[in-house]
Amino acid sequence: MEKYQKPECSLISFFSNKVKKYGGINFAQGVPGFSPPNMLLQITSEIVKRKDVHQYAPASGIFKLVDLIRSHYIQYFNNINEENIIVLHGATEAICLTYLFLKQKLKKLKILGFEPVYEIYDNLAKIYNDKFYFYDYFNSEIDFDKIESIIQKEKINLIFINSPGNPFGKIFSEKEMLQFYNISTKYKVYIIIDAVYRELYFNKPPFLQFDLQNEYLFYVNSFSKLLSITGWRVGYLISNVENIKKIKAIHDYVGLCVVHPLQAAIAEYIEKEGFISKYVIELRQKMKESFLLMKNKLEELRFKIPKIDGGYFIWAELPSKFKNGFKFAVDLYETKKVAIVPGEHFAKKAKNYVRFNAAREKEEILQGLELIKQFINNS
Repeated sequence: MEKYQKPECSLISFFSNKVKKYGGINFAQGVPGFSPPNMLLQITSEIVKRKDVHQYAPASGIFKLVDLIRSHYIQYFNNINEENIIVLHGATEAICLTYLFLKQKLKKLKILGFEPVYEIYDNLAKIYNDKFYFYDYFNSEIDFDKIESIIQKEKINLIFINSPGNPFGKIFSEKEMLQFYNISTKYKVYIIIDAVYRELYFNKPPFLQFDLQNEYLFYVNSFSKLLSITGWRVGYLISNVENIKKIKAIHDYVGLCVVHPLQAAIAEYIEKEGFISKYVIELRQKMKESFLLMKNKLEELRFKIPKIDGGYFIWAELPSKFKNGFKFAVDLYETKKVAIVPGEHFAKKAKNYVRFNAAREKEEILQGLELIKQFINNS
């Protein structure tokens, strides 16, 4: 393959796999550089010794974990019960199963997403030959008159909302979320709320409150980022009871159940430490400190960074002498073994943008940024 020939696979995987195979610093994939809670690891080592956790789990999730999820979300969703919840193989499966359910129901999906968009959203549309419409979100302002006009003109029937976002860590305001809820019922538009970074906000938590009687809303989250266990693949979906019934029927045949011992370990940990444990609160602060450190160092190197409210990532415009994010990322890894993701993976117009994963320990951030500084000075 030529040096600058783009692969057909995800650019996140492409650059991250370089580090996994050849070594280096991984600022590409959303993998935390932080260890999971010690208590969770201790619980897991004991859980796997039990005889009752090595067979299939209930398809919707083990009962204790489902009940703990329900108990946590009572404050956000009126009348939530276990029938509103299904535990799945990470947020990715939750999003994909919801998509399949809507595809089955509506036959043809016309989707609206906010550019720069997370890779799953528009690639699902490509896989299933559906139409994806990009709303320019670079200025982090939403014109709801324009949104409604697009919905009516293009017959949009699905919207993706990612808050805090990936790659651009914007948090939608309470006013904006309420307007989206109104749009969902007004135009019968389904909305998938991807909230995997919800607890990793820097100042104010994202707004969350809606009636589960609204059949057009789906809420997706996971324990991957909450507990720094992305390899465990334990997530969940919350929606209207009838929606969950139909999605569970799909899950029975394509996923069956999530790994039983891992569900049991998470449930026992939450039971002892709480859903938003001391670990989560400390992680939130650590993430904010790592973000600010990386942001300040990048700005010293003349990267331009918009206001970011939370999440793992720094969405940045390259210093003015660089015009091609893909070339920048390839050359950076080849010369300094630091992996990042080109912005064009998330938005066609973002040729001169890149994404950095800031969820790393401070020492690694300083090491990586020093190598990036050397690369820029030598280019």
